[in-house]
Amino acid sequence: MSSDPIFPTVVRLVRRADRTDVPAVRRIRRAVRENALSDPGRITEADYVDALDALGRTWVSEADGEVVAFACGYRSGNIWALFVDPEHEGRGHGAALYDVVVDWLWSLGLERLWLTTAPGTRAEHFYTARGWQARGTTANGEIMLELRRP
Repeated sequence: MSSDPIFPTVVRLVRRADRTDVPAVRRIRRAVRENALSDPGRITEADYVDALDALGRTWVSEADGEVVAFACGYRSGNIWALFVDPEHEGRGHGAALYDVVVDWLWSLGLERLWLTTAPGTRAEHFYTARGWQARGTTANGEIMLELRRP
């Protein structure tokens, strides 16, 4: 918790997401400034529901009772999403969610984790600062990042 005068003290809670969180998760995904969806309808409500448990797990971070960030990890080792509402960036929500999703993925016995993101973004810097390595570019121009089990 911060006593920084710019950001009031915020009570942060990271927890597993459930179906009632899907509207907030969708709102956050549509609000991001980087890695914005060119077609917001491309990811459906069913995709978010599947990410809750069928394909992996989803967690949310709350500030003062409001969902302000989320992360989804797939059992395949893919971090499918990690997004923070722009109004709540820089307050540790992304880092807290990152730790939870990576710890869960390692607990599955995986040897490598992977994700894709647009090159030159804050997301790329966020992951490379944590040891992720570039492993090429996808057909649509995104960079593929990989993290090997320590």
